[in-house]
Amino acid sequence: MPQNTAAPDATTNGHHSTLADRLRRGVLPLPAPRPLNPALLKDAEQRAENAQNRIADRITAFSGSMAFVYLHIIWFASWIGFGVEKYPFGLLTMIVSLEAIFLSTFVMISQNRADVKRQALADEEWKTVQEEDKQNQELLDLSKQILDLTKEVHAYSRTTSVPASSLSTSSDGAK
Repeated sequence: MPQNTAAPDATTNGHHSTLADRLRRGVLPLPAPRPLNPALLKDAEQRAENAQNRIADRITAFSGSMAFVYLHIIWFASWIGFGVEKYPFGLLTMIVSLEAIFLSTFVMISQNRADVKRQALADEEWKTVQEEDKQNQELLDLSKQILDLTKEVHAYSRTTSVPASSLSTSSDGAK
């Protein structure tokens, strides 16, 4: 039976993915999408300029992925299964403790990065609010001017208008 290829899957961008591609997407961390917000884009470009930030971002991305979990499952199973050391696994415990110390540092780096992003967004939003407030004040001033002009036009039209009965009398007398 032929398959409908008119509407390709949105996750594959119209390309047929191989088994290796599907496994890679499921195991390896996906790259972060490019930010649309100009403030975040500027922040990302500034972070990318520093090698330490790039390294920290990659480590954080990898340590927050399923590939990291799978790697540790294989590592622990191999360590214990091949009998690298005897129970109570003192060296393994020390290695895992050191890794936990470093990973907690990378979590804090990631949180600091998120705080910087939130601050950049808040600063941009504040600038927008200030600009909108200025525009709103200008609109209110214009509306007040329009209202004043409208009142003046109505007042002028009342003082210069002649009653309709006096117009018809004077025009009849001219005949």
